[in-house]
Amino acid sequence: MNAPEALARLQRLRLPVVDTADAAAALGQSSFAASKTLSRLAAAGLVTSIRHGSWWMGSNVEPYRLPEFLTAPMPSYLSLQTALHLRGVVEQIPEVFYAVSRTQRIATSAGSFSIHHVVPEVFGGFEETSEGVKLATAEKALFDLAYLSGGRSRLFTGTPEIELPAGFRWRELKRWVARVASVRARTLVVQRLQRLLGSEGGRLA
Repeated sequence: MNAPEALARLQRLRLPVVDTADAAAALGQSSFAASKTLSRLAAAGLVTSIRHGSWWMGSNVEPYRLPEFLTAPMPSYLSLQTALHLRGVVEQIPEVFYAVSRTQRIATSAGSFSIHHVVPEVFGGFEETSEGVKLATAEKALFDLAYLSGGRSRLFTGTPEIELPAGFRWRELKRWVARVASVRARTLVVQRLQRLLGSEGGRLA
């Protein structure tokens, strides 16, 4: 099978990320043969290896679209410092891509992804952009940051200065806080948000 035919078959899957097993099925090849075919396509600049067994369909990987494919079958969305930067809440560009799903850290050719877990009651609060990126709203990204900053890792204690965007929805932030089932945990989340927001945090009282 030549490269153009193989690429055409893979493109008919209409997926930005293809794993070797899916490619094997689409190409009618063994996993070993499909891996060799994908490697040849990568050498030609037609696909890009993300990590072992995962391939981006094209030469320019869009890292913001990757989390849901990296965590599949578990759902995920961009949040925390990554979403806060993209939403204009913090200026500093994170060195890694932060997302919410099942806790793990994933290294790819497009960068490192730091994935963090929240309970089902507070999972969500994202919008899908026109580019297919599942991105937390500014309100939910702030909530996720406060919710997760109490962990033992202390990973989120050094947050850059926050500047709330025009149209920030306080009611939306309070709605997520209200979803925290435990009164004690809810109080701690509010306290962390107040520390993050400074004088503005008084609006959560």
